[in-house]
Formats: sequence, C-alpha cells, structure tokens
Amino acid sequence: MLLVAVAVLVRGWMVTEIDLGKLTNAPNAAPILKALVQPDVAARDVTQVELQLPFVVGAGSTGPAVVSDQSGQTLRVDPGSASPGQAITFDGSGFAADADGQLRIQNPSRGLDALFTRVHTDGKGAFHEVRVWPDYNTLPPDVYQFRLILNAPTGSVHLSETLISSLGRMGETILLALMGTVFGVVFSVPLSFLGARNLMGGSPIGRAIYGLVRLVFTITRSIEVLILGVIMVVIVGIGSYAGVLAIVVHSIGSLGKLYSEAIEGIEPGPVEAITATGADRLSTVVYGVVPQVIPTFLAVTIYWWDHNVRMSTVLGLVGGGGIGFLLIQYMNLLQFNQAATVLWMIVIVVTAMDYASAAIRSRLVQFNQAATVLWMIVIAVTAMDYASAAIRSRLI
Repeated sequence: MLLVAVAVLVRGWMVTEIDLGKLTNAPNAAPILKALVQPDVAARDVTQVELQLPFVVGAGSTGPAVVSDQSGQTLRVDPGSASPGQAITFDGSGFAADADGQLRIQNPSRGLDALFTRVHTDGKGAFHEVRVWPDYNTLPPDVYQFRLILNAPTGSVHLSETLISSLGRMGETILLALMGTVFGVVFSVPLSFLGARNLMGGSPIGRAIYGLVRLVFTITRSIEVLILGVIMVVIVGIGSYAGVLAIVVHSIGSLGKLYSEAIEGIEPGPVEAITATGADRLSTVVYGVVPQVIPTFLAVTIYWWDHNVRMSTVLGLVGGGGIGFLLIQYMNLLQFNQAATVLWMIVIVVTAMDYASAAIRSRLVQFNQAATVLWMIVIAVTAMDYASAAIRSRLI
C-alpha cells in the first residue's frame, strides 16, 4: 500500500507539472505583494500641472532646454537635443511635494503621443531622471515635444473612489448571497422532508421519491457555483440576477442534503408517540419532526448564508455581479492597489460574517436546549389530545 501511495504521489507530481523553482519568480509577484500593503482607501483632490518643451532629435542645440510657468515650476532637459545612446537628464523644480506625474513625448505629424518616463517629486517638489535615448528606428530625427503632466495633491484626505465603489459592491454581494440563500431555503426545506429516509422509507413509492430527491440534491450540489454562474449568465445575462440563480441552484442541493440529514437524526420517540395516538402523516411530521429540526435548520441556514457570501465574492469573475466583478476589472487593468482594496474588503467582511454566524449558532445551541424541553411539552400535550379524542370516539 505504501508503494502504491508513493507511486500515485509521483504520478500526481508529474501530471500537475509542479516546479518549485518557479516560486522564486519574485518580479511577477512584487507589484501585487506591494499593492496588498498599499490599498487605495484614501485620496486627496489633485491639481494637474502641465509644461510643454520642444526637443530636437538629431542635429540641434547642445545646451539645456528649459521651460517655466508663472508660479516658478520648471522643467529642464539637458542637453536640448539627443542622439542614439546619449544620456538625457530631466530635472524638475518648484512643484508640489510627493506628486506623481508622467513625461510624454509627442509628434503630431507622426501621430506620436507616448509615455517616455514617469516622475515623482521629493519632499522639496523636485525630481531628477536620467534616460538613454533610443535609436533612430524608434525615434527618427525630427522636432518633438515633451509634455510634463504632474498631479499635485491638494485639500484634505477623503475616502477614495475605489473604497466607495467597493463598499457599494460589497453590499450588493451580501444581498446577493442573502437572496440566493432565502430562495434556496424555500425550495430545499420541503424537498428535505421528501429526501429523509426515515420519513419516506415505508413504501415502494416513498423509497422511489426519496431516491429521486436525493438524486436532485446530488446533481445540483455537484456543479460548482462558478460553473452555474457561467450557465446563468448565458441564460439571463450579466448581472446580480445570474449570481442569485447560481447560488439558489447550488443551495438547493447542499441545504437539502444538510436538512434531510438533520431530519434523519431526530429522536424517534416523539414521532412514535404521536403515531401511536392515531395521528395522520402530516400531523406526525408537524408535531413530531418539525419541532426537533427547527434549531438545526436555523443554524445550518445561517452557516450557509455565511458560505454563500464567500461564494458570491467570486461570482463576479464570470459576470455574476457583486464585488468580484469589480475585482476582475481592476486585475485586468493591472490596477493592483485598487484590487488590493477589494481583496481586503472581502477578507474583512467574510471574517466579520464568520464571527457573527458563529455567535448566532452558539446562541441557537442554547436555544435548542430550551426549545427541546418546550417542544417535548407540546408533543406530550398533543399526544394526550389525540389519545383523549380517540378514547371519546370509542366511548361514543
């Protein structure tokens, strides 16, 4: 057996192409890891500053090219013309401190407007960049123009647009999970009684219904939520509605299985007592089964809402709405700081939901103990009522 296990692991290693050396590919992970500790949660209003400076490629002046505005903000390029392989120095002064910007090179006749380099001012509002000029195949000899665009932060700090959008999408995600859970409960509760062996195993028809319902539970919970999301997006289109339908279908199978197993685990005594009084099948279920499973049903439902919140956060990846839709947009645009904001919000909300659901379930355990005593009293009184009714009918 040990040799078989080792052989399976070796085969699995080969099939999955595990390569531990790729874990050292840090440059690919560095932007994402850096963004995780710098989420976009706060922002300041910015004032955009622009300076334009002509620049010659090829024969031209060897002295520096300088441009300034009325407020003393200055861009200096040295030298004022460039040849391939030559080092060009870009210096700025008089700008706002800690401001981000970009230096673009333009040539309208060639249809050129491209980013040349990014700049960031220091605490004194200055920057210094050195770049090697590319060959003529990239930038042929001509008169170009450098355009400096600098975003200077102004005003007080406020919540970023990313955080505000994420909060709205997170609320949508929670409600998406809630609606999916509610409708999943509506369909799975009645089916769970038909999928309980102890209630349906008394006749061939009952066993057939039990097998059919269990098959439905198995099929609906075997299909992953993301796959169901893709199917629902095709049927009803992109949006939260598709996400709700995906969660409903998956919840029917999962909740139905959990509910039916709770029914199968009830104490048979109360059911036998009510049945012995001559009560019909419906009354037996209502008074003998339902009181015993209500606390468990509530605990399972709350847990599954918590579970569906986690599932709904990723449904947006396939167009199912919610905060996942925002996350995939940021990732596709390589906006890792904004994506980090969404990821941290998902972590915080899921953690809060986990603690809340655990606290509620612990209260339900205490409620279950008290409810058991109360329902036993109800069952005993109901059994006495049926018994006295049966005795009176005999006496008449």
